Amino acid sequence: MNDLTRLLNSIQLGDTTASGELQRLVYEELHKLAAQKMARESPGQTLQATALVHEAWLRLGGADQPTWQNRAHFFGAAAEAMRRILIDSARRKKAARHGGHLERVTASAMDIAADADDRLLVIHEALERLAAHDALKAELVKLRYFVGLTIVQAAQVLGISEATAKRHWAYARAWLYREIEHI
Repeated sequence: MNDLTRLLNSIQLGDTTASGELQRLVYEELHKLAAQKMARESPGQTLQATALVHEAWLRLGGADQPTWQNRAHFFGAAAEAMRRILIDSARRKKAARHGGHLERVTASAMDIAADADDRLLVIHEALERLAAHDALKAELVKLRYFVGLTIVQAAQVLGISEATAKRHWAYARAWLYREIEHI
């Protein structure tokens, strides 16, 4: 993360060579985050970390990366891009289960994949409601759940203390649990 901040500062000071190094670092960071996220996904997931990072890289601008204001700006955009990719993937698979792209699969494999996709869509809907209620807590959840940052890393990205991040995380988890229970 320190390299990212250093490169962002260099670019703001007019260092033209820093932008190429920033692109490489951004891609590496995305790949690391995607690998962490996909490692925690349930079995039956068809989206691989490399595919997720390539799609996120393209959605963030590809070789024509926007000017990142700071780490929070980058990680916020990365979290949102990865979240949208995973949600789109879950929606496509759910639509496929309802008649599109028919193929023969075992019942147990289908149950695992269906449960993971349904769970992701329910979390997405609850997270949208949390964002309307409290955007900072929703952003913390995105960074923790969709990017895989630790409490300490997410607190740094959001510019809040670790204690505040822990309180927000506890609140957001309880709030989301209550919302998901009612679905």
